Amino acid sequence: MNRYEWPLIVLSLMVLLAGACGRAPENEIRIGVNAELTGSKPTVGDSCKNAMELLAAQVNAGGGLKLGDKQYLIKLFVEDNEDKAESAAATAQKLISQNNVLAIIGPNASGNAIPAARICEDSGVIMISPWATNPKVTEGKKFVFRACFIDDFQGQVMAKFARDNLKVQTAAVLYDVASEYNKGIAEYFQKFFEAAGGKVVAFQSYTKDDKDFSSQLTTIKAANPGVLFLPNYYNEVPLQVQQARRLGVNCPLIGSDSWGSQEILTLCGPELEESFFSTHYAPDIATETAQKFIRTYEAKYGKKPDDVAALTYDAGKLLLSAVSQAGVPDRQKVRDALAGVKEFEGVTGSMKFHGTGDPIKSAVIINVKDCKFKYYATVAP
Repeated sequence: MNRYEWPLIVLSLMVLLAGACGRAPENEIRIGVNAELTGSKPTVGDSCKNAMELLAAQVNAGGGLKLGDKQYLIKLFVEDNEDKAESAAATAQKLISQNNVLAIIGPNASGNAIPAARICEDSGVIMISPWATNPKVTEGKKFVFRACFIDDFQGQVMAKFARDNLKVQTAAVLYDVASEYNKGIAEYFQKFFEAAGGKVVAFQSYTKDDKDFSSQLTTIKAANPGVLFLPNYYNEVPLQVQQARRLGVNCPLIGSDSWGSQEILTLCGPELEESFFSTHYAPDIATETAQKFIRTYEAKYGKKPDDVAALTYDAGKLLLSAVSQAGVPDRQKVRDALAGVKEFEGVTGSMKFHGTGDPIKSAVIINVKDCKFKYYATVAP
């Protein structure tokens, strides 16, 4: 060996070792978790992380996932997307290129899931969002799925509820114009409410990080709506509710699945009493499958699982059922198995798929009563 050959051999070994570091061991299924662990919605990321860690621990405690004559352990790579679109995309890229994951669970917020979904689709890597309801997340994509219903259905559910159950003729809406989720569901609500014979008398917007809503709420008060729809996140709604009540906006309040965190009850207090919102499941009418999950989650984490935790657990179970169906941890084969799922029974109920990544499933209406979430009704698609 001469002195020129040695550096080339070292370089070749370094390349081989780098590739080996990113390659999953033969007995390991690598799953990425792209979650909002910091930023404005840390409760969402915490619930997502907890549910996936619970699922992985359960599978591994049973010896792993059996595929043919092999047992595969679940290896999670949990990353914080900081609740930022650019970070969510970068996190997806890191999980794919550095960690060589089979699939990614998350992001949860639609504004984060949309850019991450583009990365996953372009890379041919499966992504399942537990909680992102905006249609753009899965639109035109083959590798991107979700465990939740989508915004047009949710907007229709709340519009119908306002007209048929609350019996109101008029409505006002206050929403974040900078958020794909808030803006999308606000527009769907307006469309379906007016199609049902109602009138949206005030359609007011704000932008991310705004704290003063007095101008919009003054306009809403002057319009005297029968109901105020706030399709905004649990960390934003409390200020909006407090300011609305101080200004004399005393009509009923309704919301969407972004209200689902128990934290909203603490932050709002009695001012949220007798409000309603749509969401994915209700623990007080849960099936035995769901009750078992609730008991196990509560025993491990000391708190009841919210809708994000339940949806994440469903997303993970849906993925693993597709891996079992495929019989091998291969991205394309698992994707094909997922696309072939017709029906899946999860914690949040029955999901039916018809050739897209969007499940057809029921929504539930929750009533805020005695400072608790209480089941009110189920609305089928």
